[in-house]
Amino acid sequence: MSILITGSTGFVGSNLASYIKKELGHSIVKVTRNQDQIDGEVISYDHLFSSNVIGFSSYFHLAGKAHDLKNTFDESEYFKVNYELTKRLFDRFLEDKMAQRFIFISSVKAVADSVEGDLREDYSPNPVTAYGRSKLKAEQYIQDNLPDDRTVVILRPCMIHGPGNKGNLNLLHSMISKGVPWPLGLYDNTRSFLSIDNLCYVMKKILDGEIQSGVYNVADDETLSTMELVSIIAEISNKRPRIWNVPKSLIRMVAKVGNVLPIPLNEERLDKLTENYLVSNKKIKNELGINRMPISAKEGMIKTLKDFESS
Repeated sequence: MSILITGSTGFVGSNLASYIKKELGHSIVKVTRNQDQIDGEVISYDHLFSSNVIGFSSYFHLAGKAHDLKNTFDESEYFKVNYELTKRLFDRFLEDKMAQRFIFISSVKAVADSVEGDLREDYSPNPVTAYGRSKLKAEQYIQDNLPDDRTVVILRPCMIHGPGNKGNLNLLHSMISKGVPWPLGLYDNTRSFLSIDNLCYVMKKILDGEIQSGVYNVADDETLSTMELVSIIAEISNKRPRIWNVPKSLIRMVAKVGNVLPIPLNEERLDKLTENYLVSNKKIKNELGINRMPISAKEGMIKTLKDFESS
């Protein structure tokens, strides 16, 4: 079984490639913009789209332009990568008559930037950002061109984390592990996360043929609050958490300054750190016939944070 993976040099792609080789022993072909930057069997996008390369049993489309917290990307860049590239690859999959599965990694942000209650698959999409709208447009193209005889799965993960991951969690860990006071003590929130281990498990199940075509949210079973994360980081780092209850109005004022000056906090990052964003994973668990994901939200988070600690 030969599997094609785009975005194989990224966080999710590199973890998935290693997982598939270790757990299933399948051969993998990696697609990259510059094939000289990666070891192993690899082809360029130009080669894939301009030749008759066929025979992949499954296409995993993980490549995309990630959400930019600094707002430095032009809106058209998101649509060029997240929509146009997805469209071309899906068309290539349809031409490859030997291919049986197409798996597209979308995002919960293709549906909503903020939610009330649990986000489910039947939630009416209304993304605000260019990132979310470009992902949704790619989803719609795929769903408008579904083949009857093959499996096409759109996965909407929430915030993915794991060893080697960067981003807001790394920033939070850096602050707390160094004993820097956490100034957001007045914020009370809870949100869903997704361990890379749980995501790889789901994708293994897809390769095993245990899922029907459709759109599925992917998340850990439990939620975590930012204050819980602070406590976990402090425990792992052998630090006493220092929590400051800075007035929210002052925090928001600082975040607005961060919109124009290069300081760690801006309004978008503040919203990510303090928002409630709950994602239901009931549909995919029902489809896979499982009661729980392999590891709990706290177990997965501890694994990620311990990797930050060792680094």
